[in-house]
Amino acid sequence: MTPSASSPNSPNPPRGRAASPGGPPPSGPARSGPGSDGRPVPRGARYAWYALLFVLGALVGTAGTLVQAAWLPAGLLLALLATAGLFHGGLRATGTQVGVVAPGVGWLLSVVLLSFGRPEGDGVFGGGVGELLFLFGGMGVAVMCATLSRLPRPAR
Repeated sequence: MTPSASSPNSPNPPRGRAASPGGPPPSGPARSGPGSDGRPVPRGARYAWYALLFVLGALVGTAGTLVQAAWLPAGLLLALLATAGLFHGGLRATGTQVGVVAPGVGWLLSVVLLSFGRPEGDGVFGGGVGELLFLFGGMGVAVMCATLSRLPRPAR
């Protein structure tokens, strides 16, 4: 009796996904950062990406604040979709949760600063339900994107 290829005592037992013919290729080393080719990204380049994502977060937060107040039901949805796209894009671009935190901090800072108003009583937020949904919805989207598991990137 000869041992089959699937028995544990065979000289070459199948291992994981690589053993199945025609299956997906095995995932390589964890990739992170822009231009992910398996090599580590320089620290300065990574900080530049995080700074860019911070500025983009502030811009999306400011634009979302104005849009959700102007066109309430559709504007709120558009603002939350843009926020989710930025946070998820930051996660995919950097491969780290800091890629979500950097634009999230910029977004939250701009939204909070715009909610304060001025001493004369002027403010961007009017204090309605839409503003609260935008604020808490954006924070919820940031938390969801930060806790997503990092999926392996498709092979090129």
